[in-house]
Amino acid sequence: MTGSTTLLRLMSWLSPVFPIGGFAYSAGLEQAVHAGHVGDRASLEDWIAVQITQGTLWNDAVIVVEAHRSTGDDPALSELSRLCLALCVGQERLNETINQGTSFIAAVSHWVERSMMPGRDTPLPVAVGAAAGHERIDPRLTVSAYLHAFVSNQLQCAIRLSVVGQEGAAKALAGLEPVIERTAGRAATATLDDLGGAAFIADTASMNHEFLEPRLFLS
Repeated sequence: MTGSTTLLRLMSWLSPVFPIGGFAYSAGLEQAVHAGHVGDRASLEDWIAVQITQGTLWNDAVIVVEAHRSTGDDPALSELSRLCLALCVGQERLNETINQGTSFIAAVSHWVERSMMPGRDTPLPVAVGAAAGHERIDPRLTVSAYLHAFVSNQLQCAIRLSVVGQEGAAKALAGLEPVIERTAGRAATATLDDLGGAAFIADTASMNHEFLEPRLFLS
């Protein structure tokens, strides 16, 4: 594919309007706002950056790249899916990654033949990596788009939670671009030995969200 075709494909797959239901999940951000960990643009940027560099999204990035490498190897993708699910820190994170992965596989069938994709209940990072690998999209570009989509979704959640407005979200997005780029570069050459995290407050927030009432988001 041409560079423009590749870019358009990733923009389509990781767009907020791609039907995977990402708008329903905050990845623990709602709980973080409720607990007072996030209350302004600076703390929001820090919260997102830690998740990308040291938390759940770092593991997702490594798994996206590994799934890209394993495209066409069904046993390897099945094993990678089990590992990805085992890394989920709580029930909501588990539901989030399975539900979005299942929806992604259904929606991406307009580009990638369904028989070429992993089975049902494949987690989102594995599904995205496998689809990009099948289409021979550069893994670094793929994981950059994946992380950018996560950041964009977090900022949309922050707007709904009245942490920032549109202008503040745009400024945060600009500030997080270098973090996305550096992390994507690390992930592109990483292996499963590089999995791991140290974002304990974020993980705890994700688990505590299960008991938050009332709430806007499913995670």
